[in-house]
Amino acid sequence: MICGVDEAGRGPLAGPVFAAAVILDPARPIQGLADSKKLSEKTRERLAVLIRERALAWSIGEASVVEIDQLNILQATLLAMRRAVLNLEVSPTEVLIDGTHCPVLDRPMRAIIRGDATVAEISAASILAKTARDDEMRYWHERYPQYGFDRHKGYGTALHLTALHTYGPLSIHRKSFAPVRFALSSCSK
Repeated sequence: MICGVDEAGRGPLAGPVFAAAVILDPARPIQGLADSKKLSEKTRERLAVLIRERALAWSIGEASVVEIDQLNILQATLLAMRRAVLNLEVSPTEVLIDGTHCPVLDRPMRAIIRGDATVAEISAASILAKTARDDEMRYWHERYPQYGFDRHKGYGTALHLTALHTYGPLSIHRKSFAPVRFALSSCSK
């Protein structure tokens, strides 16, 4: 059984990095799977429901902001991927990972550049990781609406940078990322 793995949230200034692992059921195909970045939010949400219903197994893993700051974003991403695969209820025979790096796992793995656009299992993982992370950022928006997390999802947009400098960093901001470090140093003066 092939497992696809992808992440969401490597580039943002705030929030955890998420990864998903998905083993699709060949008897229950899902039409429309694609790289989550190429799909509308509404389509991603619809497909995420179908993936959770029809997949043989799926799992979400994450690495916290503290882990991102301690390890670096690449190592934290690989940790989230590892957690996603290890949390599957079904053990895959091969793991296909979007990108160029593989986490430490005791099974055959391949990194596939642009796998989220070419491998259905990775596309499904891309969608689950993205929708899970977006849900997390909407949660933070409810607590801190002035930051606009529901719109930019933690990415370094002009709106987010303005809020960061106006209100200062939160506990969910990645202190190892330059714009957040800059905002922290500005607040301490």
